[in-house]
Amino acid sequence: MRRFLWRRLVHGAVVIFIAASLSFLLLHLAPGDPFSATISSANLDPAVVARWRADYGFDRPILEQYIRFLGQMAHGNFGPSIRYRQPVADVLANAVPQTITLMGTALILSFVLGGALGAWQAARRGSVADKITGTTSLVVASLPEFWLGLVLLLLFANRFPIFPSHGSVDPLHHLFPFTDRVIDHARHLVLPALTLSLLSAASIARYQRAALLDVLPQDFVRTARAKGVGERRVLWSHALRNALVPTIVLAGLSLPTLIGGAVFVERIFSWPGMGSVAVEAFNGRDYQLVAGTTVVGAVLVVVGSIVADILHAMADPRVRIR
Repeated sequence: MRRFLWRRLVHGAVVIFIAASLSFLLLHLAPGDPFSATISSANLDPAVVARWRADYGFDRPILEQYIRFLGQMAHGNFGPSIRYRQPVADVLANAVPQTITLMGTALILSFVLGGALGAWQAARRGSVADKITGTTSLVVASLPEFWLGLVLLLLFANRFPIFPSHGSVDPLHHLFPFTDRVIDHARHLVLPALTLSLLSAASIARYQRAALLDVLPQDFVRTARAKGVGERRVLWSHALRNALVPTIVLAGLSLPTLIGGAVFVERIFSWPGMGSVAVEAFNGRDYQLVAGTTVVGAVLVVVGSIVADILHAMADPRVRIR
């Protein structure tokens, strides 16, 4: 297990290094810099602009900037954010927990709903209900995140004002009792988490159904039935555990999709997470903040991949981590 974790950590460090390096190089090789918009929109003294560039080190050769960037990244320091006028670490410290809350909730919901729906479909293979739910899940899986988010927003925040339309908490959240604060945060979480989880659950259901249909004809399932085990127990206790392996592997691959989807969903629902911060950073060419969001995103993907590998070994005893 230790050797496995060590190899995965080294591999993850390489992935993070490549992602951060590509982010740095692409931003710096593009024409202009973070002060280009300011120069075009206001007739500032060139000496002032030159001093700004010198303060942030943009007047130095790109290789020197890159080496300094790597040194700062190694210590978790991405420098000051030009847009927010505070350290990037402070900006991300406020945004990352919000994104983790949203993604974690969506990930749990999507695998619970998708796994249950896939198992339910497999138990009714070929029936009318199976065909209807299969077609519906295919349609939902093909929908864009922003379209589904807007539909849920119009339905459940505008037409039927059941849930809040934006933000993560009420403006007077700090005045609520503890229980009311938890409920308020959960109500704000429903629509963005539901948008992400419905899209993922539709795809997971199709994978889970196919995996179960491969497992159900196998010998150990027939043996359980021959011993008089009930069909429901055969499905949920025997077949499902062996059919979870492809779904668990899919969990590790879902994180990049969820991070990408969170960018659209957070903007639609004004959720104050990393996706919203990343969009503003890219629009403003805030180099330090773009690098910080890129590295944090890569870290989340690497951690998710390692957790998926560990869960894979736990679900399938035939897998041995060496």
